[in-house]
Amino acid sequence: MASTGPPQSLKRSDTSLTREGDQLIITSLGAGNEVGRSCVYMSYKGKTILFDCGIHPAYSGMAALPYFDEIDPSTIDVLLVTHFHLDHATSLPYFLEKTTFKGRVFMTHATKAIYKLLLSDFVKVSKVSVEDMLYDEQDILRSMDKIEVIDFHQTLEVNGIRFWCYTAGHVLGAARFMVDIAGVRVLYTGDYSREEDRHLRAAEIPQFSPDICIIESTYGVQLHQPRNVREKRFTDVIHSTISQGGRVLIPAFALGRAQELLLILDEYWSNHLELHNIPIYYASPLAKRCMAVYQTYINSMNERIRNQFANSNPFDFKHISPLKSIENFNDVGPSVVMASPSGLQSGLSRQLFEMWCSDKKNACVIPGYVVEGTLAKTIINEPKEVTLMNGLTAPLNMQVHYISFLAHADFAQTSTFLKELMPPNIVLVHGEANEMGRLKQKLITQFVDRNTKIISPKNCQLVEMYFNSKKMEKTIGRLAEKTPEVGETVCGLLVKKAFTYQIMAPDDLHVFSQLSTANISQRITIAYSGAFGVLKHRLKQMFESVESLPDEESEGPAFRVHERLTVKYESEKHISLHWRSEPISDMVSNSVVALVLNISREIPKVVVESEEATKTEEENNKKAEKVIHALLVSLFGDVKFGENGKLVISVDGNVAHLDKQSGNVESENEGLKER
Repeated sequence: MASTGPPQSLKRSDTSLTREGDQLIITSLGAGNEVGRSCVYMSYKGKTILFDCGIHPAYSGMAALPYFDEIDPSTIDVLLVTHFHLDHATSLPYFLEKTTFKGRVFMTHATKAIYKLLLSDFVKVSKVSVEDMLYDEQDILRSMDKIEVIDFHQTLEVNGIRFWCYTAGHVLGAARFMVDIAGVRVLYTGDYSREEDRHLRAAEIPQFSPDICIIESTYGVQLHQPRNVREKRFTDVIHSTISQGGRVLIPAFALGRAQELLLILDEYWSNHLELHNIPIYYASPLAKRCMAVYQTYINSMNERIRNQFANSNPFDFKHISPLKSIENFNDVGPSVVMASPSGLQSGLSRQLFEMWCSDKKNACVIPGYVVEGTLAKTIINEPKEVTLMNGLTAPLNMQVHYISFLAHADFAQTSTFLKELMPPNIVLVHGEANEMGRLKQKLITQFVDRNTKIISPKNCQLVEMYFNSKKMEKTIGRLAEKTPEVGETVCGLLVKKAFTYQIMAPDDLHVFSQLSTANISQRITIAYSGAFGVLKHRLKQMFESVESLPDEESEGPAFRVHERLTVKYESEKHISLHWRSEPISDMVSNSVVALVLNISREIPKVVVESEEATKTEEENNKKAEKVIHALLVSLFGDVKFGENGKLVISVDGNVAHLDKQSGNVESENEGLKER
């Protein structure tokens, strides 16, 4: 069952819910009916997770952040970051250093390596005032210490939340996270591609279906052209522009699709001798360091690149040179420049665009998705003029070509993926409202016979789902070696860890958990001056099993009562009781103590009668009565003095009469009488 509600705060849970424990909440704090500031909140059974932590590229300062004020960051248990792109990871230093968040953060090894480079560059190129800066270099460095890494297919558990990740095929290190809380599984895809390209593997299909799939809808119902067709269009546009003496600007992320496009260009230049004197620049302050990271993680790429790397480094480009800044650029003729950022909102790509936009011989090739509100989105519609960074306007005469190489799933990939996975609940995120709406309607049509719930929430809109929790206890270790018969009782320790229940033998406790067992041995010494044989005889009347122990085993006269308690002869005036503490043994020991005290009071004594002696005996009798009464109260609770010197003992509505002189007990309840 799934439902959506109007935006409301997630800081306090609604205690009026009758099924609160089984309620799962999903809320987009960003990327709800928009592309940018991906951040999805999920809560179930008191556990909270945040997926991704990006910014909106079209905004700056606090306006670019997800809606963090809708949540209490201190309640987040785990934050999972899928990849390093700005719209998925760039608000992470702010969230870690400027809020009350104290949970744990995970991303893949490659994502963490690139995260630091990309965010350092983001801080440097951001054209905002000091007051609007979200964080500085020191915040980034401090956040690095808090980020933990996870390998693909490695399962981790934090506070009862189990999670692991699959390759996503979007950029190097990109992951899709599967989360399991109390048996309810949620797959968060992040950005993904099911198509293998020149250097990345395709996204994996999980081996089982999740209960909920939170999936990107960037391209809606659009279909990508075949990769070879796109590559030919890309190289044809560049070759044609160069042949006319023009310059080509390719605005792209410094990392990600840039490496794919550089592989295409380097190969094309190698196959066309007439282009060897035309320079290609990879214009980014991160150029060399980016290439070093890519060379480090060759084994995370596809088989084609790994085989090529065995002979030569595929990222050691022959026809491409790094360009750190505009001051180092000698703009004297045709050239190809790939520069960041991809949205043309600032930085080197914006500077080059303003230099070249008025010349019709030049071209701008936009190689991926562009976000609403950015200059790149504006020029796709080919306006006559554009506004420069200084506020003036300039004519837009250069050719603008949109050829998508961004590794996002199109409708064919999304549809096929969901048909293979068949999740009963689908939540669409990371898509503009129109594209997301069209995708939702088409998926509803496709899954009409399968009772699949498809939801496309807006930012801060609650999605509520309910799951029936079934508690299952599993026997493990020695208890699992034999299958019990029907009706047979299984005895062991019940161990609860997070949402799992296991029954195990006490000796297996240290093997399957971080717990261990301990035995408490108890000993009590009692004054007793009677015959040791008399005590044994009286105990045999009370217990079925009273067995003598060999002297060499007990170092003196001793016997075992009820196979639980040992009575030892210590001296003419003392005996001792020994037992391992547990409920039944404790009860046996209490009964033996009461019997010993009663026998001691009955033992005849030869004394010289005198007034003083008689007085002393009366006092001793009173003391003995008080001790016996106190002991019986500790054992049975309700003990009162009755007629003829008898004690009246009441337990759960049953009554027993105890004769203090003879020790005889009268009761209609045999169980109470035996006790």
